[in-house]
Amino acid sequence: MAEEKKEPWLNQMALATVILAVCATLSTFKGGSYSTASVINQTLASDQWAFYQAKSTKQHLYALQVEQLKLQEMTLPAKEKIQSAYSQKIADYEEQVKRYGLEKKDIESKARSLEDQRDDAQSHGKPFGVAVMFLQVAILLNSISGLMKAKRVWWSSIPVGLIGLIFFANGFLGFF
Repeated sequence: MAEEKKEPWLNQMALATVILAVCATLSTFKGGSYSTASVINQTLASDQWAFYQAKSTKQHLYALQVEQLKLQEMTLPAKEKIQSAYSQKIADYEEQVKRYGLEKKDIESKARSLEDQRDDAQSHGKPFGVAVMFLQVAILLNSISGLMKAKRVWWSSIPVGLIGLIFFANGFLGFF
């Protein structure tokens, strides 16, 4: 049986397939990593917003209590000891209202930071997902061209693979 002569383009096609497969594997891992980061940051941001809401509720309760005490204070006889106690309690509650306001600002800042991290992870994760699709199609076309020894099929896989590589690079660099 005579040995078949191997065409030189088959070596190039095999090397291209290996490169595409490596990039597809890396895209899968990086896309999964960014997806996980996105979900985790969304959960953490939701926790912060729930904490923010709890602080808002407490702040509102103290503000209502301040208003109620001020109204009660107005109806009291002008006894210095009683009015002093009311004034002290009102001042304490107003301080609590201010404290909750400051705490809410910190919580909001943390929540927004986590949302920014989530958005960043999503913006990096999406291109990796698209890259995997194009790279897998290019690998499939390379396999078909190698089996059929059809150079035209291999040439058709090159633009598909390049698109996949562009999305792969975009996942890292975020240039579009």
